[in-house]
Amino acid sequence: MVRHPIVELTSEASWNLVEDKFTPYGRDILTKLVTFLQDEVYPCIRLAHAQIPKDPTRRWSTVVPIIEELKVKARKLGLWNLFLSRAHYPEHGVPLSNVEYAVMAEILGRGGHMASEVVNCSAPDTGNMEVLARYGSPEQRQQWLIPLLNGEMRSAFAMTERFVSSSDATNIKTSIRREGDEIVINGLKWWISGAGDPRTRVHLVLGKSDPDNADKYKQHSVVIVPADTPGVRIVRPMEVFGYDDAPEGHCEVIYEDVRVPLANLVLGWGKGFEIIQSRLGPGRIHHCMRSIGAASYALDLMIQRVTDPTRKTFGKHLYEHGMWLCAVVAEIAKSRAEIEAARLLVLSAALQIDKHRAKGALKEIGIAKFVVPQMACTVVDRAIQAFGAEGLSQDQELAGMYAQLRTMRMADGPDAVHIQQVGQRELRRATQLRQRAEEQKRKEAVAFERAGVKARL
Repeated sequence: MVRHPIVELTSEASWNLVEDKFTPYGRDILTKLVTFLQDEVYPCIRLAHAQIPKDPTRRWSTVVPIIEELKVKARKLGLWNLFLSRAHYPEHGVPLSNVEYAVMAEILGRGGHMASEVVNCSAPDTGNMEVLARYGSPEQRQQWLIPLLNGEMRSAFAMTERFVSSSDATNIKTSIRREGDEIVINGLKWWISGAGDPRTRVHLVLGKSDPDNADKYKQHSVVIVPADTPGVRIVRPMEVFGYDDAPEGHCEVIYEDVRVPLANLVLGWGKGFEIIQSRLGPGRIHHCMRSIGAASYALDLMIQRVTDPTRKTFGKHLYEHGMWLCAVVAEIAKSRAEIEAARLLVLSAALQIDKHRAKGALKEIGIAKFVVPQMACTVVDRAIQAFGAEGLSQDQELAGMYAQLRTMRMADGPDAVHIQQVGQRELRRATQLRQRAEEQKRKEAVAFERAGVKARL
């Protein structure tokens, strides 16, 4: 039997685990995606970076030519909007499950931001498309969702605020209020991904619309704000360890007396938390999927480096040196084990989403969200160490990769929040566990009595 080409980029064992969950369509798309990435996308990653000007003005007004070329090719191949499952979005989705997309997202993660963008599967557009597909009015879907689905524009999601502890989203205080037939928005946001992109035409803004509501989870709403609305102002691009991720960026944005029609309210007043929880669940697992791909690629680079005959020291490969031998071989082994374990977590979460939607997979998503980025950061750090000073430099992808992955430990909720939520969820089992233990003791006592043996404890 011919092996599927995905095995070259993931592992045979993990493919054997999920192969029977792939439809003929999913299998065909996966084959096409592997070929497209290896032949067209991966070889052009450095070119894409080279096409982004260093000049500060041009840097933020550039549409990267090679990305646009590859988007056309991807769409012709049917490699488009792969994240949007028809099972959950019948009108606009593609016939792929979350498990099928999980495998695809992993290999997209080997190509950084670029690989996901060329198949129209990059954040924050993915989450925004899901919001509009699920909650948007027919008019909102026509005006904003269709162009996003077609890759004709980009978008931003404005939630995080500078002077607020945004890991508790109830703290978000950007004002959203009604004035007649208009909605007025005032607030300062930052780390707004995609806001710097010249193709971004719309922001989805979360703000406080009913601060006096006794239910703090009904105080917020989401509003559609066209990017060119008067009062929307990009203050600056934020940097992660010196990387600005131009031209998309993660920007500080002021909304000052921004006015939009009442029809731009999404779903209804006070529905903000319902919307963001629905949006963030799939988004979190998508990030985890891609992070595994990045870690796997970093491990590949590390193995190539330590076995490179041109990089011998004192006549030996890097992995052949005494204690260094033990360290390198051990870290390669640990990296492989950690990647394989993390992949199983993600596949488990994806399967739960397929069966019970994101709301029914909160535990699995939460565990993956704090385990996977930590794992990926560790693996990339090991690869950096193997490369020495070059690993820290712009001559290798590893430093930029680390910056992106370290961000994942903050984005969509910091590690501590997910750890706390998973821990609290586990503690809810305490009563059930005690009852089970008591029942076990009762059965044990019966067994001892029946055997005529006196228990010692």
